[in-house]
Amino acid sequence: MIPLALTRLVLTDFRNYTYLKLETDTRPVVLTGPNGSGKTNLLEAISFFSPGRGLRRARLKEVGNTDAKKGWAVSALLKDEEFEHRLGTGLITKIVDGDIQERRTVRIDGENNLKATDFGSLISVGWLTPQMDRLFHEGAGGRRRFLDRLAFGYDPEHAKRTALYEKTMRERNRLLKEGRLDPHWLSSLEHRLAELGFAIHAVREETTARLNQAMLEEEQKATNASVKAFPKAEITIAGEFEDNVSGLTALAAEDHFRDELAKRRQIDGRAGSTTYGPHRADMAVFHREKDQEAALCSTGEQKALLISIILADARLQAGLHGKAPVLLLDEITAHLDQKRRQALFDEIIALDMQAWMTGTDQLLFSELGERAQFFTVDSGRISPAELC
Repeated sequence: MIPLALTRLVLTDFRNYTYLKLETDTRPVVLTGPNGSGKTNLLEAISFFSPGRGLRRARLKEVGNTDAKKGWAVSALLKDEEFEHRLGTGLITKIVDGDIQERRTVRIDGENNLKATDFGSLISVGWLTPQMDRLFHEGAGGRRRFLDRLAFGYDPEHAKRTALYEKTMRERNRLLKEGRLDPHWLSSLEHRLAELGFAIHAVREETTARLNQAMLEEEQKATNASVKAFPKAEITIAGEFEDNVSGLTALAAEDHFRDELAKRRQIDGRAGSTTYGPHRADMAVFHREKDQEAALCSTGEQKALLISIILADARLQAGLHGKAPVLLLDEITAHLDQKRRQALFDEIIALDMQAWMTGTDQLLFSELGERAQFFTVDSGRISPAELC
């Protein structure tokens, strides 16, 4: 299997890079260098080839180089079997009648006027960052976004549905807050929310079922090091909406959601938000062997659970699509002992996956040897690195 891989990355006025052109092959990429040198910025640039606001969830104007006045741009060459695709995205700023206008651009193989969700038909990008070490202790939003990114890999339309759901919900919230209670307008919006909401819920349920089954099957086989090194997770989706529609047909669930939205118009108007629906769901994760909530596990165990989930996802995507996703693993070796590092690297290689990994110490990636390509990052400059 030839991996799905980025073989050229070009950054213009992105974070601390005025201009950078990096050529790679299809092997995993290791970026090492001191803190603040720009390693994470490279991963963030790649993360914009997926729906959403990237791995830092930054506003688009915050991503540009502070010296740039015309926005920023990221382009890449994506290799997929014998095909190559040219990807591009960025922010264009211009002044119209004295006002600054900003617009994100998306380009695929020369075609413009696309949306970020269109990248999903060609590439699936996942990531783990040090900030996600707190995933099980912070609000439900981060866990929900993590699950939705996994779902994009099985159903690229999921990204479009979630974006349209959020847009429709904001419009309903605005009408209710302003007291514009036109029943026909609200009913139309609530009908759309009901259709989109159940579809979002169904994809999340299917994604968790796939992942749980994949982890259970790998645990039963117990034939490779990654299975033994990383604890298996049990994922469930928790929430009032999720409990109420469990076991209902699609039509019955949509009717229920639509009726509930209509009942809560006054409540939602006072709250200034929609108080019921799949946008309030939470992803609950349990350590299967310990039968313990992830939030109660050690920091190392929590990170190992997240790695177990993304490896299961990569195996599933490789089986379903014939290619694993591109993974962005920022400071991935933190909290991992030598056994788990070796297991992670071996699994990445076994899946023919192009993972982009960062760290401050090249020695922590030495088990990869010639199986990966190494680069040194220093103050926005990048150069090939010799193996230690």
